[in-house]
Amino acid sequence: MDVDQVLRLIGVSAGIVVVIVIVFELFLRLICRVVRRSGGTESSIRTITEVIRIVYVLIAAIAVASYTGIANSLTVLTLSGVAGLLVSLALQPTLSNMISGYYLMREGLIRVGDVVVYNAMKGRVIRVALRNTWILTEMGEVVVVGNTSLFNGPLINVTRSPSFVQQYQR
Repeated sequence: MDVDQVLRLIGVSAGIVVVIVIVFELFLRLICRVVRRSGGTESSIRTITEVIRIVYVLIAAIAVASYTGIANSLTVLTLSGVAGLLVSLALQPTLSNMISGYYLMREGLIRVGDVVVYNAMKGRVIRVALRNTWILTEMGEVVVVGNTSLFNGPLINVTRSPSFVQQYQR
């Protein structure tokens, strides 16, 4: 391989990386904007940012390795599958909580100020974020509950129950 071919490989590889970075950064800004609008916290935005950046570094490395011939297509596909599996397994609980939190907020199942009963614990919702919900119990304790647990568990929103509404409308 002569110098011209090496320089061409380096140039094209750099171009691939630049395009991938630009596309993923635009995607990241869009995702962060959506998360902020839906009430996401800065910690959830940091988590999403880290995950997306790890994914695009992996994709850029795989694309460059495939283009330069360092790895053949079968190796690249195998590594992509393994990397995807590892990332999905590592992020499954976090993503599950975030998706559940999105639905809790989007559907209006609970809101700040609602009185809820969850697993025999009664309290007032003081914060709803993408990953967790904070509940101030009758005993004055703040309990942080993962949104997946609230979404799947026995959750009673006392504030929204007809008897509660009738009692306070009189």
